[in-house]
Amino acid sequence: MHSNHLLLEEPIRMATILEPSKASFFPAMTKIVGTLGPRSKSVEVISSCLKTGMSVARFDFSWGDAESHQETLENLKTAIKSTKKLCAVMLDTVGAEMQVVNKRETSITLKLEDKVILTPDQGQEATSDVLPINFAGLAKAVKKGDTIFVGQYLFTGSETTSVWLEVDEVEGDDVVCVIKNSATLAGSLFTLHASQIRIDLPTLSEKDKEVISTWGVKNKIDFLSLSYTRHAEDVREAREFLSKHGDLSQTQIFAKIENVEGLTHFDEILQEADGIILSRGNLGIDLPPEKVFLFQKSAVYKCNMAGKPAVVTRVVDSMTDNLRPTRAEATDVANAVLDGCDAILLGAETLRGLYPVETISTVGKICSEAEKVFNQDQYFKRTVKFVGEPMTHLESIASSAVRAALKVKASVIICFTSSGRAARLIAKYRPTMPVLSVVIPRLKTNQLKWSFSGAFEARQSLIVRGLFPLLADPRHPAGSTNATNESVLKVALDHGKASGVIKSHDRVVVCQKVGDASVVKIIELED
Repeated sequence: MHSNHLLLEEPIRMATILEPSKASFFPAMTKIVGTLGPRSKSVEVISSCLKTGMSVARFDFSWGDAESHQETLENLKTAIKSTKKLCAVMLDTVGAEMQVVNKRETSITLKLEDKVILTPDQGQEATSDVLPINFAGLAKAVKKGDTIFVGQYLFTGSETTSVWLEVDEVEGDDVVCVIKNSATLAGSLFTLHASQIRIDLPTLSEKDKEVISTWGVKNKIDFLSLSYTRHAEDVREAREFLSKHGDLSQTQIFAKIENVEGLTHFDEILQEADGIILSRGNLGIDLPPEKVFLFQKSAVYKCNMAGKPAVVTRVVDSMTDNLRPTRAEATDVANAVLDGCDAILLGAETLRGLYPVETISTVGKICSEAEKVFNQDQYFKRTVKFVGEPMTHLESIASSAVRAALKVKASVIICFTSSGRAARLIAKYRPTMPVLSVVIPRLKTNQLKWSFSGAFEARQSLIVRGLFPLLADPRHPAGSTNATNESVLKVALDHGKASGVIKSHDRVVVCQKVGDASVVKIIELED
């Protein structure tokens, strides 16, 4: 295990636990991805979500049509302008997801030890006896004794809203199952997951491709969440598809690990993907409960060492209906932060939950508290040791900037960057202070028109722990003179002061390029 860096070595005085938390401009260094939907689509609610700490808005195409998602996105744009809070957009694909189709949207009651038939005949109505599904090959994939789970949105683990089925026999294309717990299924759509069974469906479905090439292109999505990623080839195929659609060649791909097949090929997937989403809903079904934590810690460690964002899901399920998380959930969020995750992804909690804003606020507060006891010193040493020698030029500069900031107790690290890579490398070493990533736009052309880069790079920083982007004036080119660098630095410092991160007499570490040289310098602010 790689977790002895998690807590500060000094014991914590119990009395300090009761002290109120200090207010901060940044709710937490750990980022929050919020799924927008029926309960979180208005400008007012989205504005509150942004103010409370949401930095990435996820649009889940497992439900709803492009029109409803577009309406929500337009509201997001309005909220961004009014709050002046930057927010990235993530499109979540359907992928190889099996679904039970309930056209009438009536509640379906299933009773323990009764039998129910799963059929590919979608012309049938969903009842307590028959559940039509969207996949014709299930009968060929399963055998007697196999386990199947069914629940709304994703399997919740609740014995009243999700059902556990055991395959009894296969009759032609139908699968006859024994119901292993009583439950009531409500809504139009339920996810169906066959435990540890390979389902022969494409990772990028035709529906996914249509959505990406229309909705995704129109809205220049920042991230693609690739559901049910099982091999590195899945990521390569998705990247090739994105490259054929103009601006989407810059879209980052986050591989969503949801089953044992993705877990088995994790290392090769990590190499190809821009980030990883640990989808603990489905994965928690494929794995025995006692193994889930082990996968989480190992996967987050590998992401940390590769310098790629790790996103953890399914942390406060109970807040879908309740104002407070359970004690176990609150501890789970903190442990994810201590493990080293970059972001927490909220699904049903903000999509259809009763308290989307309160959920984001609560998760942000827990993250912030956990960050205070994160053993950065041990994490830094371990990361340097893993990288080894000789370091690359950029890796050396990044680790030096963090080491300098820690030694002088800097309040912030400011990094000038064009691609965002230098800033992400600095964040990889998990400094205790925020990293202000000043993205310098570059003028580029496709031989038909001129445009500036920078917006994608700035927004894509919003999922990286501790990284806070600021888009510089395009009149300040990346290969700038010393005078221009000083001008951009002043803007960054003013931004830091205005947001309360930087105060008089604070020390600030600046990482920038001067000519062909990369420079790390320490400045002390005057009154």
